[in-house]
Amino acid sequence: MPLKKGQKLQTYSFETKKQAIEMRLQGMTKQKVAELLGIADVGRLKVWMRRYNQMGDFGLMDGRGKPEEYSDANRYVKQLEMENAVLKKWLAITKAEVYQRNIGSSMSSVKALALQSSVKRSASPEVDTTLT
Repeated sequence: MPLKKGQKLQTYSFETKKQAIEMRLQGMTKQKVAELLGIADVGRLKVWMRRYNQMGDFGLMDGRGKPEEYSDANRYVKQLEMENAVLKKWLAITKAEVYQRNIGSSMSSVKALALQSSVKRSASPEVDTTLT
């Protein structure tokens, strides 16, 4: 419904919105919730419900004016836990790759050292050259 000149918008507290959502989730009709909580526009309940389903409690907060610091601790903690899990997996994969490279290069180093030492032994002065 369009605003008329001089008409003030009705605002509702977060607690009222949360209570309305809880009542709707318990199966109460929009009309009954609006009556009990004194909500003038029944359509507001539909908007609040959609925002609640999309964003949880944060969707019910008033987003007008200067934005405040978002401090939903649970969501932030879950995000950090997910990042930690990803980093742990990445670290395990990287360690395995480095280990495999080191094992491969160690084996080739051992073979190279064995080859070098056998070449040195055959060319060393200790070898008996009196037969020539």
